[in-house]
Amino acid sequence: MSGQQRAMILVVLFFAVIVSAVMLVYSKHESRKKFVELGQLHERVAALETEWGRLQLEQSAWSGHGRIEQIARTRLDMVLPRPDSVVFIKP
Repeated sequence: MSGQQRAMILVVLFFAVIVSAVMLVYSKHESRKKFVELGQLHERVAALETEWGRLQLEQSAWSGHGRIEQIARTRLDMVLPRPDSVVFIKP
């Protein structure tokens, strides 16, 4: 091998090392960005789960038997039938 060929190989190897180093730094940077994004998404999941639980409690409060009965009496003027007006039908 001549000196000029060796120099050319060294230059190519030098640029390959530089490109490899830059790609490593870029890869690490992207990995850290994704890790931060993952942490934010975990926080969002926790917040949504908390809200879901609150909404389920609210739904159970709004659909409770006492509330339904109160609405039936006040808004719909419904009343319980007298015991003598109830008829049971056997299948």
